[in-house]
Parts: sequence; structure tokens; C-alpha cells
Amino acid sequence: MTDTAAHGEAGARTWAPLRHRSFRRLAAGRLLVYFANAMAPVALAFAVLDSTGSMTDLGLVVGARSLANVALLLVGGVVADRVRRTLVLQGSALAASAVQAAIAVSVLLDAASIPLLVLLSVLNGALAALSLPASAALTPQTVPAELIRPANAVMRMGTNLGAIAGASLAGIVAAVFGPGWGLAGNAVAFCGAAVCFLGVTVAPVVRAAAGERVRPLRELREGWREFTARRWVWIVVLQFMVVNAVVAGGIQVLGPVVADDTFGRGVWGVVLAAQMAGAVAGGVVAARSRARHALLLGVAVVAVEALPLVVLAEAPGALLLGVAMFLNGVALEQFGVAWDVALQQNIPPDRLARVYSYDALGSFVALPLGEMAVGPLADHLGVRATLLGGAALVVCATAAALCSREVRSLTVSQPDASPAPVVQPAAP
Repeated sequence: MTDTAAHGEAGARTWAPLRHRSFRRLAAGRLLVYFANAMAPVALAFAVLDSTGSMTDLGLVVGARSLANVALLLVGGVVADRVRRTLVLQGSALAASAVQAAIAVSVLLDAASIPLLVLLSVLNGALAALSLPASAALTPQTVPAELIRPANAVMRMGTNLGAIAGASLAGIVAAVFGPGWGLAGNAVAFCGAAVCFLGVTVAPVVRAAAGERVRPLRELREGWREFTARRWVWIVVLQFMVVNAVVAGGIQVLGPVVADDTFGRGVWGVVLAAQMAGAVAGGVVAARSRARHALLLGVAVVAVEALPLVVLAEAPGALLLGVAMFLNGVALEQFGVAWDVALQQNIPPDRLARVYSYDALGSFVALPLGEMAVGPLADHLGVRATLLGGAALVVCATAAALCSREVRSLTVSQPDASPAPVVQPAAP
């Protein structure tokens, strides 16, 4: 086979999932959800800073959403394994649209008190907890088994494109029109996502026998056994307990503060978009990768999360920070695709949403702590010292995860390298 033919075959395999209608509709809906969710924290951060100018208040509002999200993630996993997943996505998107509209109105009418923003953020976090396990577990139901890897890569490229547009637009709208209009855009995007999810039709997952009583606590225990049975799963989740807490505090809370003091709000949106652009480029690389030890590579490059924190602390210029965020996006996408494929190839489909919920719970449980604690910590130690300390924690957590033999040795199934366009992979 010539190099040109091989390149064409790889490209065709990368985009093959888009031939499936349900996958296209799911991808479009998730793109809009990520668009809205990328706009929301940027617009909300500047709304709080305009209202009180307090880093502590900002951390409280952002952290309230994460706290509600963490509290209900396990419920979301049980619901997604018991209720039709498309219905869960449709309902949560419509409800999120209503909540975002309420936040937008309160900001536009100058009625956005901190207690009100905290309450609405809690509602938003609860809705996200219901939708996250369902959306993650639904992807492998929309494509044949041999397309799971490119499907995850294409799905993540779509969500990253949505995040690029959302982050960029949020910073510009906040600078030109005010953060309230950015939040209003969230409501419209969530409504559009609900329409897209209406077009997703998949075969039902085999669940409990008809008439069998649903026992949520027993089902949570089943999910926990699946989660803990694989050492590589919970070790990586522990790594992200540290990484996510540090990045949430450093980027979501201290990032807007540094931007306000240096290069401005509009540029901050562009800087965030650079990370998403890197993720899109990384998605193309991940979709075509044939690395058998993809999880090892993905876990290792998580250390690149430290780079933007160091730049924010030492040289917060827009160009250098944009480059750091782009590289970070490329690196993180290698992990994201490898992680989704590893879970989907090794976890039974009827328990996958529950394992995703434990994954999300473990990965996100420290988010409220990071977001709420970083303001007082920066007030006491200084922004620079707080950012550099966080970067060191990210590197240490990654090194600890790489010490696990299970993480280093896990392999993923690969499609056959022959010219055939669709080939069933070997069993994991």
C-alpha cells in the first residue's frame, strides 16, 4: 500500500462514525452543550467580579456548581443505566436552558446577588450531574464496536470546537456587551442541544429482567465493584482528584483575576479558545494513533497541565499563555480519548454509566475545594506562589500515577491494519 493510500484509509476511518445518524445528532447536541458550558464560567466569573470584585465570592459561586455536581453524580449514573439515556439528555438540556435564562435575566437586571447566583449555580450543577454519565455512556451505542476509538475522538473534537467558540465568544461578549448576554447565549444553546438529542435513536441496553424491582443502593454497589476491580481505573481517578482541583482553582478562578490585571477580558477568552484549538488538533492525532499503550501516554502527558499555571505565574502574556494552552489541549486529548476507549472496551455496557459516574465523582470531588480555597489561599500566599504550588502538585500526581504497573501495561484493542475500511477489533 502506498503512503498516499494509507493516509487516505486512515482519514476515512477517522471520520467513519459520522456516517451514522444517531452519532451525528449526539455529537451536535454535545457540541452545543459544551459551547454553553464553555461560555458559562467565563461570563459568570466576570459577572461576579463586576458585582463584588471578590475572588472569594467568585470561588463560592463557581464552587457551588461543582459541589452540587459532585453530590448527584452517582444518582446520575444509576438514572442513566435505568432510564432511556436520550430522555435524560433531552430533559437535562431543557432544564439547563431555563436555569441559564434565569441567571442571565438576574444579571441583566442588576438583581444578581451572590446568594441568588449560588442557588442557580447549584441547580446547574445538579442538571450536569444527571447528563454527564448518560452522554458518556451513550457514545458506544451509536456506532459499531470497531469504530469506538474514532467515534470518541470525533466526539471530543466536536465538543472541543464547541468549547472554542463558547470560550472565545464569552470573553468578547463580556468585554463588549456585558456578561449577562453571554449567559443568555447559554440558554439558547442548551435549547438547541435538546432538539439535537431528539434525533438520537439507539438500541436499549440489556438491563434487569422485566418486573424486577429497582434497588438503587444495590446498583451503586455493583458499579463500585466494577470501578474498584480495575486498579488502573481508580489510580487515574486519584490522579485527577489533584489535577482537577488545582486547574479549577488556577484557571477558572485565578485566571480571570490575572487577565483583568494584565491583558484584559477579551483576550482571556481567546487564550481559553487556544486550549480548545489544541484539543481539536490533538483529537485528530488521537483518532489516527495506533499506540497500544495509549493510556500510559495519556496519563504521562497530563503533566503538561502545569505549563499554563507556570506561565500565568511568571510571564502572563497573551501570546506565551496561548501557546501553553494550545500545547496543553493537544496533550490532554491524548489522555481523554485513551481513557474513554479503555473504559468502553473493559466495562460491561449495562454498568458503564455507573462506572463513569464514579469516575466523575472521584475526578471532580476536589473541584469545590480547589475553587473555594484558592481565593483565600491566594490572598494569603499571593497569586504567583499559589499558581506555582499548584503546578508542582500536578507534576507530582502524574508521577505517582505512572508508578502503577497496571497503568503502564494496559493495552487497547486495535483495528486491523489491512485495507478493509471496517474491521472488528480483537477482544481486549
